[in-house]
Amino acid sequence: MEERWESLFADAEARFEALRRDDMEAEATDRSRREFALVSFVDRLHGAIGAEVDVWLDAEPTYGVVERVGPDWMLLSGEGRREILVPLAAVSAVSGLTERTAVPGAAGAVEGKLDLRYALRRLARDRISVRVALRGGRVAFGTFGRVGRDFVELAEHLPGEARRAATVRTTRSIPLGALRAVYAG
Repeated sequence: MEERWESLFADAEARFEALRRDDMEAEATDRSRREFALVSFVDRLHGAIGAEVDVWLDAEPTYGVVERVGPDWMLLSGEGRREILVPLAAVSAVSGLTERTAVPGAAGAVEGKLDLRYALRRLARDRISVRVALRGGRVAFGTFGRVGRDFVELAEHLPGEARRAATVRTTRSIPLGALRAVYAG
């Protein structure tokens, strides 16, 4: 009779342990989902620094390795180490992100303030020739000049030419919202 009771208790303990394990797994899954719900797109991109990604833009697909991420932009290195500055507002989708997930608020206090205008000012300061992909599929070549609060000025000239008064065809003011990608170098 005692064996029967021991068997009954052992069976009950095994069932209890299985239920406890299931509850713990469900709680861990739920906690993981809640934590992931706090991750922003920028945080997700921070977790992908160094990964090769495929970025869908309005005008064209863009491929590259994620080098840096700002609060509203990402910098990719493309073929031949060509840099591609992509405003996040222009991104339709990104594939190739690693399974790593960044911690919410991964960008530091200073880095979080380095917005798209900061990146454009760097290009303007260094007088780097760029190809600019615009909303609607238009493309322009030139060198950035001044960067305003919500626009940038592009001194248009032929690709490969240095920015000189004689080579500049026109200066075009471009709203930041119209930028789809900036190809430098």
